[in-house]
Amino acid sequence: MLIPFADTLAAHNLELTRESTRTLQINVGRLCDLACRHCHLEAGPTRREVMTPETMAAVMAFAARHRFAVIDVTGGAPELVPEISTLLRGLAAHTDQLMLRTNLTALMAPERAELLELIINLKITLVASFPSINARQADAQRGVGVSDRSVAMLQMLNTRGYGQPGSGLLLHLVANPGGAFLPDDQSAAELRFKQEAQRRFGIVFNQLFTFANMPLGRFRSWLEKSGNETDYLQRLQAAFNPCTVTGLMCRTLLSVDWDGHLYDCDFNLAAGIPLGGKTLTIDALPEPPVAGTMIATGEHCYACTAGSGFT
Repeated sequence: MLIPFADTLAAHNLELTRESTRTLQINVGRLCDLACRHCHLEAGPTRREVMTPETMAAVMAFAARHRFAVIDVTGGAPELVPEISTLLRGLAAHTDQLMLRTNLTALMAPERAELLELIINLKITLVASFPSINARQADAQRGVGVSDRSVAMLQMLNTRGYGQPGSGLLLHLVANPGGAFLPDDQSAAELRFKQEAQRRFGIVFNQLFTFANMPLGRFRSWLEKSGNETDYLQRLQAAFNPCTVTGLMCRTLLSVDWDGHLYDCDFNLAAGIPLGGKTLTIDALPEPPVAGTMIATGEHCYACTAGSGFT
């Protein structure tokens, strides 16, 4: 039987509370050109939830009032959201590091050429989903032909300076397992990825992050249909590492959804668990959450604390 995450924390004499809020994560919508099997948001081409200019204005005003060390723009595929260029320009002046999550394929479309130039000019850090060096494994997770297109986009980004030493253009990759199992050790996986990406495709990048799949959204549906749900949840629980709790991203992060509602993290957003358990929108929040505020939790939190964790 799965033990409630809060009980596991208590058994280790731990509490999940906030430090000072240093990262603003902005989920601009569910629209995506892909429908990846592991997506915790169930993003895809048929989704229509995208951030409006009015909500973007509220987000930019909040960022201007409270400078964040990191602003992390995610989705869906943020590149597909109308007025995304306006949002990126408006945020760039109010953070030390502006990050954009990309699935690579959305960025490579010809109509995104102007957006790419803006991203380069603003020196936006790109965090790209690239689940596997093995094309068959990657395509099984993301769709036929996606791996080849992703490789082509990474090669093009390299030619523009991304991932190259001394360029100031940071390119990080994110890899998730292809099924109901935990990721490999991050340092070992990064070394292997770098060697194989360079050898096979001539690709270079800065860092690799390996994260467990969240038992939410489309991945949760796959777990249920494949009969892996119970085993996977128990595997995550068994891999709970109390040492990860102090470094969890949610402790320093504020997440805002496409409609302006606030959450402790993007996974609580997907689970529908609002900030600290209380429904609130960004235009009604006078200040970022203060240190010591409790963070709302759910069973999916086991994925963030398994092994090396989401730190």
